[in-house]
Amino acid sequence: MGHACGLNQLGKFINKHPRRLARESVMQALYAVEINNGHPKDILDLYNQSFNILDDSEYMHQLFFCVIENKSWADELICKCLENWEYSRVAIVDKILLRMGASEIYHMDDVPPKVSISEMVEIAKVFSTEESSSFVNGILDTIYKNYNNKE
Repeated sequence: MGHACGLNQLGKFINKHPRRLARESVMQALYAVEINNGHPKDILDLYNQSFNILDDSEYMHQLFFCVIENKSWADELICKCLENWEYSRVAIVDKILLRMGASEIYHMDDVPPKVSISEMVEIAKVFSTEESSSFVNGILDTIYKNYNNKE
């Protein structure tokens, strides 16, 4: 019975789009950075050595370092979108997904913002709380609307 369950999980993994896998990997590596306070490049290298399964590792590196370089900026942007909520109360995974989404929207021209929002929402459904997907969707939608108003 456990064997069939394992195959089912493997099937879900194999059928994922390479960009989804890259985003999930970035989220996990960024989580390790948050928890360990280690050097980001070292953590990403270790992550790659342990889980080198990506077809889109170039995109993974690009997104990872974009989020690292723009962390303070993204946190300020996210804080401006929070209503009646303190940033310190936001779950770590949600913070990371919001930073990733904001970074993709503002700094990665090859990713349509709606795709970025949708991807972060889907990843939140898998890796965070039951309420996280709607929370992430609402904040990233506000960030996207503010982005459109600046153009």
